[in-house]
Amino acid sequence: MATNKRKVMLPHTMGQQGIDIVRARDDIETVMYPAGIAQADLLPLLADCAGIALSGTPYKQTEMDASPAMQVVARIGVGYDAVEVPALTRRNVPLMVAGTANSTSVAEQAFHLMISLAKKHEALDALVKDGRWADRHGGLPMEMSGKTVLIVGFGRIGTRQARRCLGFDMNVLIYDPYVDAAKITAAGCEKVADLDAALPRVDFVSIHCPKNPETIGMFNAARFSKMKKGAFIVNTARGGIINEPDLHAALVSGHIAGAGLDVFDQEPTPPDNPLLRLSNVISSPHMAGVTVEAVAAMAVATARNILSVLDGSPNKENTINPEVYG
Repeated sequence: MATNKRKVMLPHTMGQQGIDIVRARDDIETVMYPAGIAQADLLPLLADCAGIALSGTPYKQTEMDASPAMQVVARIGVGYDAVEVPALTRRNVPLMVAGTANSTSVAEQAFHLMISLAKKHEALDALVKDGRWADRHGGLPMEMSGKTVLIVGFGRIGTRQARRCLGFDMNVLIYDPYVDAAKITAAGCEKVADLDAALPRVDFVSIHCPKNPETIGMFNAARFSKMKKGAFIVNTARGGIINEPDLHAALVSGHIAGAGLDVFDQEPTPPDNPLLRLSNVISSPHMAGVTVEAVAAMAVATARNILSVLDGSPNKENTINPEVYG
């Protein structure tokens, strides 16, 4: 018997709150799929799919070609480097992201990594647990107050990171060529136009920009050499923005005092990644935006994004390629 229901695919890792919103619709057929699904298994499922939510699953020209009925692709998150946006745009299919749903979580994790590095949290914890209390003066922690941080990218997350840094009485510099100086100044920060010129001034670098051809390898040996000796770097954006071998060399030499990494070139990063053997590296498995609250908020935002397009009232604010609407 024919059905008029439109098929929407959701990954098993999506928060239940979002799944429930889609399943509540009588006109939608909800199909769950494994987040790590192989391309060969995914492509046949796309043939009659009107909407899909993506966790880490790539969606490029091959997937688009296999999706003749696709009306909307939505990321459960804000990064979309695994999606070939031009392939969607050529078909007038919007790519939706979760807006600010996980922005607070990512900013909190970025600041947590910064303060953990400055306060030598892991090293001091180990002294207590290993019974080496007498060694506590061997490497003193530092205050955040009065230090200078350079935030790269002043979008949803960078703006929130700036507020946290300002709350700790830090001097906040912003590098973002696409944001007006007036907006940055109004937020109590200082806009810098020349990234290389700013690096010698800063005690911390916190990365919050998208991964694209402009930013891949942005922090490499040349940039590390320009940074103040003893500075720290934190990346909760995307792997590849930092050149990992160059970072390793800068950390081993002691020019860079420490790094906080939530993202890596290859994910999962191999256990033998040389960075993981360094005591001045703190890492997490791409979890900055994955908290109890963020998972729920991202799931709800993703479900609403998909339904907004299928209902003919797209949420343009969360659309990466709004030109598809004409």
